[in-house]
Amino acid sequence: MRQHSRLTAAKVKTLSQPGQYSDGIGLTLRVEPSGSKHWVQRVTIHGKRHNIGLGSFPAVSLADAREMAVANQLAIKQGRNPLHERQESAAEAKRDEIPTFAEAARMVIDLRRPTWSNVKHAAQWESTLATYAFPVMGRMPVNEITSNDILTVLTPIWLTKAETARRVRQRIETVLDWTVAKGWRTDNPASRAITRVLPRQSGKATHHTALHYSQVPEALDRIRESGCDLTTRLAFEFLVLTASRSGEARLAQRTEVDWENRLWTIPAVRMKARRQHRVPLSPQAMAVLAEAMELGMESNGLIFPSHKKGKPLSDMTFTALLRRLDIQAVPHGFRSSFRDWSSEEMGENYE
Repeated sequence: MRQHSRLTAAKVKTLSQPGQYSDGIGLTLRVEPSGSKHWVQRVTIHGKRHNIGLGSFPAVSLADAREMAVANQLAIKQGRNPLHERQESAAEAKRDEIPTFAEAARMVIDLRRPTWSNVKHAAQWESTLATYAFPVMGRMPVNEITSNDILTVLTPIWLTKAETARRVRQRIETVLDWTVAKGWRTDNPASRAITRVLPRQSGKATHHTALHYSQVPEALDRIRESGCDLTTRLAFEFLVLTASRSGEARLAQRTEVDWENRLWTIPAVRMKARRQHRVPLSPQAMAVLAEAMELGMESNGLIFPSHKKGKPLSDMTFTALLRRLDIQAVPHGFRSSFRDWSSEEMGENYE
């Protein structure tokens, strides 16, 4: 299916129907059944039709693709061959010390690090790539990596460590997308299409373990009666009552609470989506906050500080509490419990 309406940045981001979407001057966005998107320009050079790959979205934006397409058309009008020039450019880049995969991966991690709300993301990227990808292709120049190298990385763990294997593939794809955008490659052998030649993974992706919403009050009662640290108990109750993530609750600041309007505003820097989020506070949540304030601990503004002066609660605090009390859920699972309750008991849709 080919669409002829001119593209916009917003449309490119939301397109999901497989097909080819034209933007003019031979530029199209191809959306694969797998969901991957890549740019292709159809040109005529010396009377012959050619396709020029311009990279994958989102590594190559609409504006970037248009700029490259215009440059290619100009080159053809001037009697030049952009395909030959690309090959020559690739050869020159090789002479200019094309980075190895490990070097490229570290550069991509450093570029993305400021956008991650959780400092663990960088460590997870480094750990998974160092464990599975670097032994196979860490020392290879990025332009020499083939689909066979990707298969060599993924095949041993594709069935035995399915979720890890999917993440490794996605991270390799992101790194190689960046190298395409830099001009060191013209394709990405780690695109989602490679999964078609791997054996089908059985089962579904693992979800966060959650309680049925009817079991949540009992779990909270068990925590209250456990004799656990008071700050930990209040912080966990606040997490459940606000359907928030662990880091959002543990790092909550006194200045974020509007007591008069019963509103908690979480700054964008602590949100996964990097957008400010406002949470209406129920009477129960307000009562938890009031009790926490009465503790009067030196906290650098934290509502739920640890006993280490000025330090927040550890990111393992809630997990350890649930494990000790044999509550069959993870902290993040209580967001799922809240969502189910909202849908089934209150008739609210997910959005």
